[in-house]
Amino acid sequence: MRIPEREPGVLILSADGSILAEQGAFNGDDVRIADLPDYVPNAFIAIEDRRFRSHFGIDPLGLIRAAYANHRAGRVVQGGSTLTQQLAKNLFLSPDRTIQRKMQEIVLALWLEKNFSKNEILQLYLNRVYFGSGAVGIEKAARVYYQKSASDLTLKEAATLAGVVKAPSAANPVSNPAAAEQRGNLVLENMVEAGFITAGDAVSAIAESSDADPANRLSPRQFVVDWISEQLPEFVKDYEQSLVIETTIDINLQSLSEIAVIEELRTEGAKLKATEGAMVVMDGSGAVLALVGGRSYRKSQFNRATKAKRQPGSAFKPFVYLTALEHGYSPDTLVVDEPVRIGNWKPENYRKKYLGQVTLETALALSLNTVSARLVMQVGPEAVSAVAHRLGITSSIGTDASIALGTSEVTLLELTSSFAPFSNGGYPVSPYVVTRIKTRDGRIVYERNGTGFARAIGDRQLGDMNRMMRLVITQGTGNRAGFPGYDIAGKTGTSQGYRDAWFVGYTSELIAGVWIGNDDNTPTQKVTGGLLPAMIWRSVMEPAHLGLTPAPLPGAGIVATTEHPAVAGTVLDGGAAAKPLAPSQQSGSNFLERLFGGLSQQRPTTNPRGSGTGLTAYERMKRAQEDD
Repeated sequence: MRIPEREPGVLILSADGSILAEQGAFNGDDVRIADLPDYVPNAFIAIEDRRFRSHFGIDPLGLIRAAYANHRAGRVVQGGSTLTQQLAKNLFLSPDRTIQRKMQEIVLALWLEKNFSKNEILQLYLNRVYFGSGAVGIEKAARVYYQKSASDLTLKEAATLAGVVKAPSAANPVSNPAAAEQRGNLVLENMVEAGFITAGDAVSAIAESSDADPANRLSPRQFVVDWISEQLPEFVKDYEQSLVIETTIDINLQSLSEIAVIEELRTEGAKLKATEGAMVVMDGSGAVLALVGGRSYRKSQFNRATKAKRQPGSAFKPFVYLTALEHGYSPDTLVVDEPVRIGNWKPENYRKKYLGQVTLETALALSLNTVSARLVMQVGPEAVSAVAHRLGITSSIGTDASIALGTSEVTLLELTSSFAPFSNGGYPVSPYVVTRIKTRDGRIVYERNGTGFARAIGDRQLGDMNRMMRLVITQGTGNRAGFPGYDIAGKTGTSQGYRDAWFVGYTSELIAGVWIGNDDNTPTQKVTGGLLPAMIWRSVMEPAHLGLTPAPLPGAGIVATTEHPAVAGTVLDGGAAAKPLAPSQQSGSNFLERLFGGLSQQRPTTNPRGSGTGLTAYERMKRAQEDD
């Protein structure tokens, strides 16, 4: 027989090498008894097995005492197992409560006592026992509950953790702090009775303020950690060693995105009946730099960025307009905005207002529904669906005219990634977050490589699309997303009944998408893509561009420089222009920018063979094509 190794753990790193998360026992048995204050192991001895130092693995007196207590209570109230027996059960046995398993536990406890010293047994116990909240071992428990090493635990914290072992859920310091404190006080009383501490020490510890803080474990960052963990089986089937996963996550941009979503929902969401949000930020290669799956991981672990399929509304229209450009249209093509009927369907504009003859560019900037519906019927729904799939939409798309208004459901991640070709020079991307996986000793078991997809948008059509979506920002429904100094384009979207609000925008460096809505699909209070989503987008993307060199969006289209009379003064999608910009939206900086300062500018490049220093995402992709 031998002591089994702990199951291998996983260490997840952000792009700069900092720890994003640790799962399992990455470093094996983490603590040594010699490195802990005496009161830490003594707290466990006092409450679990006071005669641990003197018995031979089984405590006959403890068994008699437990049998008597159980007989008087008429039920099992004491177990009578020693620490050594508990360790034997944790190491070798199933949790079944049978006579055979109890006999096996006794035999194994005797074997442990024969082959290991008391300190070795106690050390194994502390490193293998479960503390709730996914924490196995006292080192992990100390970090989960108190964000410190086990060697730095206070007397009160040690007593609280010792009290958790018997009932990891009922006495959990996070979910049931009152029960945890009561149990911890009982541990302190037992430590006094056993002579490990004085009564004065116990009184001081009880008066100490030391609440468990699960902020790291329950922060929205856990959404991206879960997403990374879900992908691990795709890259590594079985592993016996602990793994290091290197990712593309920019830790500063991730924090900025989390705060932006949470704060906007906190300040504006309640009065606008919008309770949830999600955000994705990526670069032109598809590397995901930040991902927020919801406002509170504690309340819901459902990832709205990667799993929730919702109607994108007008955010789907760029695929309609690109299809039209490929069928001979141009931004200056004149179209008629007027009531239209397609079978039994009669699409309408916001407030049922119609502008008559307008250019294609104006129609997209103002998100005119009738024009989009006419375009779909003229080029064919199948052609629009093919273009959307070509650019990165992976969900199924309908084949009727209603796709003009974004009725086919998509995830935020796929919608955001499908806008990447407009930013990077026309190349579709497959969004990714894992770049390399190594074993703890440095052996590489997975490394991302490849040159990506062939170009999917012609140069002329690309320039025309960026020209039209630029107007969405400068004079259209996405005006709240704009900030000075950068060439920005994008598209707002609002589904029927104001149930979903979207904004996906981009520069030559970064692409980001934001969704706002409710999990139960109830309507918001007229939240449109040009309101909260655009405001969140700007509050993240403006500071994210600090220190980057502005560059124009790619493409050879003709850039319009004059204001469009049909656009100026028009009531925009869902009334987005009716609400004046707040001071924080008008200035060149905001609270989050002042709080975080510049973000780390190490962006994953699209060509690992070149440094890419000083190049835009588009230029890096062009270089990759030339190298190949």
